[in-house]
Amino acid sequence: MKNLLGFLCVFHGLLLAESLQIPAEGWEPEPSPLASEWAEPGGTMRVAASQYPKSFNYYLDNNVFSSQLFSYLYDSLLTTNGLTLVSEPSIAEKVVVSEDKTTFTVHLDPKATWSDGKPISAEDVIWTFEAIMKPENLTGPHKVSLARFETPVKVDERTVIFTAKQVHWKNLLAIGGIQVLPAHWWKDQPFNEMNFEFPVVSGSYQIKSLNEPDMVVLEKRDDYWAAEDPRGEGTSNFDFLEFWFYPDRNLAFDNFKAGSFDIFAVYRARRWAMETQGDAFQKNWMIRQAIHNSQPVGFQGFAMNMRRKPFDDVRVRKALAHLLDRKRMNATLMFNQYQLTSSYFPDIYPEGNPNALLEFDVAKARALFQEAGWTVNDEGKLTKEGKPFVIQFLTRSPTSDQFLIIYREALEQVGIELNIVRKDWSAWTKDMGEFNYDMTWAAWGAGLFKDPESMWHSKYKEQQNGNNITGFADERVDALIDQTMGEFDIEKRHEIVREIDSLLVEQVPYVLLWHTDFVRLLYWNRFGMPDQVLTKYGSESAAQGLWWLDVDMDADLEAAKKSDKKLPPRPAEIRFEEQFDGPVAVEPMN
Repeated sequence: MKNLLGFLCVFHGLLLAESLQIPAEGWEPEPSPLASEWAEPGGTMRVAASQYPKSFNYYLDNNVFSSQLFSYLYDSLLTTNGLTLVSEPSIAEKVVVSEDKTTFTVHLDPKATWSDGKPISAEDVIWTFEAIMKPENLTGPHKVSLARFETPVKVDERTVIFTAKQVHWKNLLAIGGIQVLPAHWWKDQPFNEMNFEFPVVSGSYQIKSLNEPDMVVLEKRDDYWAAEDPRGEGTSNFDFLEFWFYPDRNLAFDNFKAGSFDIFAVYRARRWAMETQGDAFQKNWMIRQAIHNSQPVGFQGFAMNMRRKPFDDVRVRKALAHLLDRKRMNATLMFNQYQLTSSYFPDIYPEGNPNALLEFDVAKARALFQEAGWTVNDEGKLTKEGKPFVIQFLTRSPTSDQFLIIYREALEQVGIELNIVRKDWSAWTKDMGEFNYDMTWAAWGAGLFKDPESMWHSKYKEQQNGNNITGFADERVDALIDQTMGEFDIEKRHEIVREIDSLLVEQVPYVLLWHTDFVRLLYWNRFGMPDQVLTKYGSESAAQGLWWLDVDMDADLEAAKKSDKKLPPRPAEIRFEEQFDGPVAVEPMN
């Protein structure tokens, strides 16, 4: 990570100092060293997804699955190298950035076409930008980065100019990340209702079939415009990707063991420790692997709606944090497999996280409640101004109950009532988008480029369907976020983000929980894959792009199950840096 950050500092320093062209002169596309030369096209991978989302349209539903599916359907203007994290061509064959870093001239690849044969044009880029930015469109957090630009201007059918209102380190990433939509189809559709049917696409896959709310099948396109790009060699190998939706992870795991799908990421420590030791694992029909790579570490916690009383009082929020016995939960429910989280950016502390844990301490909680004006009445209820303290805890999964029951025990000690309000994914996201909750369990992923703006800047505290779900607002945090915007040195930005982090920890918008830094992966032993299994920074979903169906291994697996024979083992642990023998750095662009 240190070498990578050093490289990126040089790269961003160049970006600040002079005009830039992406890609650099002389750049040529090459096969990814992450892919295997032995990869074979064909076959199907069946994957478990979570609850059926309210929309597959990632611009409308900011969730992990919709982001993943949308990336298969719609290419972006630029893509990112999976090792160096440097921007590379995609729909845009070239982007020229002016010396003052406010003008971005985007030249579209003349080969880029839609699935109906029409060329991807400047009109498509401009229409997509305007659709995202329309106030009536529910595009939430996608507005944040693009709001820094004027409406792009068409130069010709293949050239668009973006002009930034301010210099910002993320401007190039914001433009490059636009997943362009076909204006000739979308312009006649009600944007906020375009959720599950996308007949015209630009990506390597298209939707073949949809069985709501159980599954969606993606089919690899034979006419994909970038099919001959060398960077695609050994990737996107499957003819079909099947995604099966399960509102309950327990049900999903049972179906995985029954062979209904091929790969399953384990998110529960108990399952990893106690439920992966059966006959199928011992005979290596199913493989259990811990994948250690450099995937960015996010955070999870009990979000508190600071727009509502009493959660607008930091003393109350801190008291509620002191009532969560995380060490007990880690020991009794999770086999001490997790690190307790004391940061909203756990992976930006190379010398160790200085933030103190808010330990379980009922006495401190009582003192904080008393300081905030809460007292215990004759019935043992915590009250203020005659009103009892009652928490409506919004949840979408029954697996959270075992943790909430322990939490409820501690809350009852001080006179607080906790009611569990369980809803399905769609209803949960609707309530969250409308701020209709007291507390909820929320988990957030992370990127290598830390950008706290959409989640923590006060100007987004009332943005529906956004990331600032707690309604957090703090003038000092706003000022620090504003300070990061013009800082192109990634290490200097991280210094600022660490200060932001300390303020967040002090303000307690979440009762922080725990995290892990490796992928716990289960899969049926029928696939070929690179030695490092996943990408350097990727999650389990990277398997969909790097693995392939090995017909011989598939036949061996079926024969072994019929004859009750054992298959050869695979490593129980994979460490990316030990397994990957390709290049990990390139010369900085100039």
